[in-house]
Amino acid sequence: MRIKDVLSAKSSHDVITISPDAGVRELIRLLAEHNIGALIVSADGEGVDGIVSERDVVRRLGDDTSVLDSTVRDIMTAEVRTCEGDEALTDLMQVMTEHRIRHVPVLTDGKLTGIISIGDVVKTRIGELEFERDQLDSYVHQT
Repeated sequence: MRIKDVLSAKSSHDVITISPDAGVRELIRLLAEHNIGALIVSADGEGVDGIVSERDVVRRLGDDTSVLDSTVRDIMTAEVRTCEGDEALTDLMQVMTEHRIRHVPVLTDGKLTGIISIGDVVKTRIGELEFERDQLDSYVHQT
């Protein structure tokens, strides 16, 4: 299975982005409004300048409550692992596991076209396993 197959199966194809100059309060509002765990940081809505998650906010809140008055640029992760739609899902699973990341932006010709979460990966993998189980069950009961 390819990453583009996972993207096409998602109920929402919108990628929510936030400007690096936006405030952390705006970030929190967008995460809650869209019920998501991370946003792509992008100045133009097409490139990837960084990624920021709920976890980034929470970890900084523990040290300094003034983080709520900071900008996204101050708390985002600037080095972002990305993938392309034609890549194998198994390769992405390995990257997510090795680097302990939960969200990976998908690029096509250098432009942001989607985001894959660990939840998307698990849902897809469960679907594949259920299909295989049903096929085996059908085969066993035919003979």
